[in-house]
Amino acid sequence: MHNNWARYLVFFQYIGTHYRGAVKVPPNQLVRKGVQDHLEDAIRRLRPLNPVSLSVSSRTDTGVHALSNSAHFDLQRMNDKPPFTEDVLVEALNFHLKAEQIRITRAHRVPDDFHARFRARSRTYVYRIALGISHHSLLPLTERDLCWNLRNQTLDVEAMREAAALLVGTQDFSSFRAVNSDIHFKSPVKTLNVASVQPGSSFVHAHFHREIPFWELTFTSRSFLYKQVRRMTGALVAVGRGQLSVPQLQEILEARDSLAYPQGLAAPANGLFLTRVDYRETDLQLSQQTPEEQFVSSGNSED
Repeated sequence: MHNNWARYLVFFQYIGTHYRGAVKVPPNQLVRKGVQDHLEDAIRRLRPLNPVSLSVSSRTDTGVHALSNSAHFDLQRMNDKPPFTEDVLVEALNFHLKAEQIRITRAHRVPDDFHARFRARSRTYVYRIALGISHHSLLPLTERDLCWNLRNQTLDVEAMREAAALLVGTQDFSSFRAVNSDIHFKSPVKTLNVASVQPGSSFVHAHFHREIPFWELTFTSRSFLYKQVRRMTGALVAVGRGQLSVPQLQEILEARDSLAYPQGLAAPANGLFLTRVDYRETDLQLSQQTPEEQFVSSGNSED
């Protein structure tokens, strides 16, 4: 490769409300762009010599948010200029994204054969639920489109945790997959490493005039099926509301059939956040560096 050519992995955040999901929207449907369309526009503003093509690791749906998604792309600079440093690249891309609710959080130069989607070791999603809200206008402004507000004052959390434990492990998740064009090509067998139900909080809980109970459902797996997280969340919330029993959820899982999943039960997009994508540190290192078996993740600095 040329010495003015580099492959980068970038981690980025977005509020998904105004975008048609994470990936590119076909040109004939450009009413609203995908996050990838805006990222590629920003990269083009850096005037690379090569055609811009971004590979996004996690294909979130319309209205779903990310605190940390990731993608890779190649960049060849004009006039044999050396590759951008990672910090300069982050700053330059964010300058061109400033009108959007999209931010690059960090960048890594990676080996030429690195792939953001196929090298990901795991992905973590968090689903946020607010209780006791009879109308969404009663939420603080900072929660608008960022949680699922339920009228219920309480949920049966113990039953939800019992149901969540049934989902953990390697199994056929066909019942939790929404039908799409991939259905005949992708295996429905996935390994769900984490399915937890924990107390959460409002983004402004210290500054709001009343306490709003929040719950967070967290799911970690190497990869997920189409709408799997929203369907699992909807089923667990139905258990918490007493609409489904734990044995009924088990029956849905064991049916291994997307039609066994009750219609209209899936959780809405707006409460869902992709919070991290994890990679092996050794996969990210350029050859002159010494390999260490560590993990790097798109989570926050506490990792």
